[in-house]
Amino acid sequence: MTWTQAYTPLGNLYLSALVAAIPVVVLLGALAFFHVKAHVAALLGLLLALGIAVGVYGMPLRMAGATAAYGAAFGLLPIGWIILNAIFIYDITVKTGKFEVVKDTIGGLAGDRRIQVLLIAFAFGAFIEGAAGFGTPVAISAAMLIGLGFKPLPAAGLALIGNTAPVAYGALGTPIITLAKVTGLNEGLLSAMTGRQLPLFSLIVPFWLVWAMAGFRGMLGVWPACLVAGVAFAVPQFLVSNLLGPNLVDIIAAASCIVVTYLFLKLWQPKEEWRFEDEREPLVVAGSGLRPSVGAAAAFRKHSFGEAFMGWMPWLVLSVFVFIWGLPSVKTWLNGLFNPTYDVPFLHNLVLKAPPVAAKVHPEAAKFSLNLLSATGTGLFLAGVVAGLWLRLGPAELVRTYLKTLKRVRFSLLTIAAMLALGFTTRYSGSDSTMGLAFASTGVLFPFFSPLLGWLGVALTGSDTSSNVLFGNLQVVSAQQIGMNPILAAASNSSGGVMGKMIDAQSIVVASVATGQDGHEGSILRYVFWHSLALACLVGVVVLLQAYVFTGMIPR
Repeated sequence: MTWTQAYTPLGNLYLSALVAAIPVVVLLGALAFFHVKAHVAALLGLLLALGIAVGVYGMPLRMAGATAAYGAAFGLLPIGWIILNAIFIYDITVKTGKFEVVKDTIGGLAGDRRIQVLLIAFAFGAFIEGAAGFGTPVAISAAMLIGLGFKPLPAAGLALIGNTAPVAYGALGTPIITLAKVTGLNEGLLSAMTGRQLPLFSLIVPFWLVWAMAGFRGMLGVWPACLVAGVAFAVPQFLVSNLLGPNLVDIIAAASCIVVTYLFLKLWQPKEEWRFEDEREPLVVAGSGLRPSVGAAAAFRKHSFGEAFMGWMPWLVLSVFVFIWGLPSVKTWLNGLFNPTYDVPFLHNLVLKAPPVAAKVHPEAAKFSLNLLSATGTGLFLAGVVAGLWLRLGPAELVRTYLKTLKRVRFSLLTIAAMLALGFTTRYSGSDSTMGLAFASTGVLFPFFSPLLGWLGVALTGSDTSSNVLFGNLQVVSAQQIGMNPILAAASNSSGGVMGKMIDAQSIVVASVATGQDGHEGSILRYVFWHSLALACLVGVVVLLQAYVFTGMIPR
């Protein structure tokens, strides 16, 4: 039997929205304020979401159970599979000592912690986001920062803040491509509109990132590098998104950022080398001829080209594999070899989405693809195997390393499964749409709240793609009701969503695993929450101006 979603089960939109928000509020509150372990908080949020879905929204119990199981399965494949294998590659580099080489080469280029976070969390992370997405850049960037000597909390928080501007074009443009399919709007126009919003934040984020770590004065000491990194990313992001479409935006922009910043650092270095407080030594005596430093001089070895290449080889192999695995033609070919797809029992096409969330009543599909060959995590796994064998680890040693990695992330995989089960339950029960409708009821201020709706979607689902699926149509319907351009509203969902990436529970768990902070997810959430909200509100201001002042920026 089918079941139609009802978006005001309590007879009042705002009261219904308050009840719908309870699982999310409890989940985030348990993490941030009560120091509850992440998997316990996730399971508690899931139980509340199921109770509200059945008891308040009237969703059949069997259907609600199927929804939670579907979300948990999606949490393990593809997302958990990515995280497991990304950490596996990092563990290989640590075990073989090659991470020390990476540390030395980056440190030799820039011992300044501010420059290191620009190179890793912003530039390199953006490249991995463009190729893979789904938590991969956070896991890898955070792990690399730890290897460079960053403390776990700032490593996790900075990796999350850095992983913002590229998210809308992540995984070879998947969020924008999906948004176009969901809304029926032109993909090129959506790509162009998003590309007329996010480059401003690509300029801001490098400054914001360093400011979050080193304070305002610390940021001023490297403002030229922040500007160069931001411009080198923002300009290609604007041009490629407007001229070529969404697929290669992040790849080209990140490559430009890495190369241009590297060349700039050959010509310019900060006057003072900034280090963390516990690394610092007194400033050198004036007139001694030594370079002033606000940190301990880094003891980095110089390596030959061959040694440096072998140190970076696992990450080069990773980049090649995730790029290949992200190509649509490769995915199609691999799916042709093996991709059994199952209709989720008691759920597929049985939930009916209704107006005003959808233009007309239509069934929600629920299919689970066992795409083991085409999953990005498989590319990461093969990259780990190739890199491990290249570094002369035997098969038995690789298996032992993999099992240790699996043991290390077991509770995190449980957490991610529970988080996605919660997200899918709110999606199929319609409670997330209730919260979305509350945002959409803001009338003339809707252009400001439109990106915040995307931010909420990513915070709930952990994915800009999923947020676009969840709220894309709602954005279009709401925009048409107030006379706002639907291209602007839909693109704003994706642009605002990128700022929610740093607070979604999935990303926080990924960061905690990568930095060895299991059980400290609340600390990471507190570190990044206000950054996330402030940036999302800034996106709202930009969209408000585009809607009413700079209307010529909207592509037609």
